Amino acid sequence: MSSEHPTRPEDFDLYALGALDDAERKEFESHMATCADCAEKLAAARGRIAILAFAAPPVAPSPGVKETLMRQVIASAEGPGGSGARVHPGRAEDGGVFARWWAVLLPVAGAFALATVLLWLHGEQLDRQLADLRNTVEQQKQELAETRHQADLIAARETLVVPLWSQKGMPDVHGEGHARVLYNSKEGMMTYDGWLPSAPADKSYQLWLVPMNGAPISAGVFNPKNGEMSHMMMKLPAGVTAKAFAVSLEPAGGMPQPTGPMVLVGPTS
Repeated sequence: MSSEHPTRPEDFDLYALGALDDAERKEFESHMATCADCAEKLAAARGRIAILAFAAPPVAPSPGVKETLMRQVIASAEGPGGSGARVHPGRAEDGGVFARWWAVLLPVAGAFALATVLLWLHGEQLDRQLADLRNTVEQQKQELAETRHQADLIAARETLVVPLWSQKGMPDVHGEGHARVLYNSKEGMMTYDGWLPSAPADKSYQLWLVPMNGAPISAGVFNPKNGEMSHMMMKLPAGVTAKAFAVSLEPAGGMPQPTGPMVLVGPTS
């Protein structure tokens, strides 16, 4: 932690509670000495701990504890011979009694504050795990819905399977690829599945729908990794009928209209 920021948000609270071991504490303090942002987070953590400590409810000792303490204080004040100033309960001079009471109450309050903070940290961790789980479930739902939609598209009578073929004369850097488009003009849907080698660092592949009339329409930009299939699904603009589909190599991020070489091309008929 001396060269990097603490990786766990709870480290600030654990340090403020004195719950880090010696090695972690030294690394933490070494980093705090040179990092203003982390020092600010530590100050906030100390503030949280202080609030929790003050929020701890008062713990009243049992009557038996109070009696025992009073007898010990009175016996100590009278001395072996029984003489000396008597200590009266409730007076200001009974400083020893209050000191003993604080000796009992402070550890209890501290333990309560520590338990509260640890429970809070555990709750934060559970909240993060729950959020990650919800995101995973939502992603799986979307993937399942897309798979079902694609299955319906394949089964539909109006769906065309349009193979996309590699174009001759392409530079060797692009290699050869193969792909297909499932196209349903009635539903206004299309999907692309295909393989292409990775594009150069400053380039992206872009899928185009070539309509019967007008300029090509971008159907998505993708950057595949070698050996991995690319998959896209797209809702087509209303009233557009495709006569072909194509994949071109464009500047990274894609272009409004094709500018690069056509890598894959396939007519609908």
